[in-house]
Amino acid sequence: MLNESQHLNPHIFDPNVEQVPTRNGYGTALIELAEKNPEVMVLTGDLADSTRVLGFWKKYPDRFLECGIAEQNMMGVAAGLALAGKIPFVSSYAVFVPGRNWDQLRVSVCYGNANVKVAGAHSGISVGPDGATHQALEDIAITRVLPNLTVIVPCDAEETRKCTHAVAGFVGPCYFRFAREKTPVITTTESPFVIGKINTVIEGSDVTIAACGPLLAEAMNAARDLEQQGISAEVLNCHTIKPFDINAFVASVKKTGCCVTVEEHQITGGLAGVVAETLGRNFPAPMESVGMPDHFGESGEPNELLKKYGMTKEDIIEAAKRSVIRKKK
Repeated sequence: MLNESQHLNPHIFDPNVEQVPTRNGYGTALIELAEKNPEVMVLTGDLADSTRVLGFWKKYPDRFLECGIAEQNMMGVAAGLALAGKIPFVSSYAVFVPGRNWDQLRVSVCYGNANVKVAGAHSGISVGPDGATHQALEDIAITRVLPNLTVIVPCDAEETRKCTHAVAGFVGPCYFRFAREKTPVITTTESPFVIGKINTVIEGSDVTIAACGPLLAEAMNAARDLEQQGISAEVLNCHTIKPFDINAFVASVKKTGCCVTVEEHQITGGLAGVVAETLGRNFPAPMESVGMPDHFGESGEPNELLKKYGMTKEDIIEAAKRSVIRKKK
């Protein structure tokens, strides 16, 4: 387990903390990578601006492929490029990649262990007005079951930048997701990021709150309020869903005795599924989950949707209290 607490943004609890879309970190990193590695290539399906790869296209047009609205074909092209020695980044909305081309991801990429990097943008319910068809709430579940595939959910723009660099240097297929809306910048350039390693962002003793993605900020705010109510919450940044840092997570729950998972994804099969499996096999303990409760999304403002479906700071606080009560029974 890595301790990130001393390298966090000191303004994280300021209401005016800097907010940047996580997808911006992806676009920045791709240009940084291309400057050093001529094998890096980018593919998209008519979503260059939305996925923040437009800058790469303008600077490196000979290393960019616009595949059009043909996501299945795009994944096959990426597999071929990877087998030819390139490092292709496939960029689209998560409902399309991996949602629409899961079969090609499974057979053309994962089965052959092709070195393809898959970036799923506009994930979660905070896509907002785009509605249910464009709100990817199942992508973690359908990717983490695939052999050979690493699955990562960075928490902010800076961690997304680091994640992009990390997966470029990692040999093997990777999937990582990011959001559309501006969200708090939690980490700094000094914050540690290692694939497969949990980061402790707040230390505590009464309950473990395991979070991934931009909702980590809500988890941290919940922990601060819980502290004022006499409950010490340990907050973990579980950015790597697969391979999951089992030893670090179990060590935290052994210390606190109970846990809460927090994610902008279906509770079934997501981080909650990983944690439930981990606890069941290693250290059974009371567990509560904050995430999408087996529903499709709908059109609306991001904050309204998070509130309606129970993914706010207040929901995390109540889940933590329930978990602590169950521990004491």
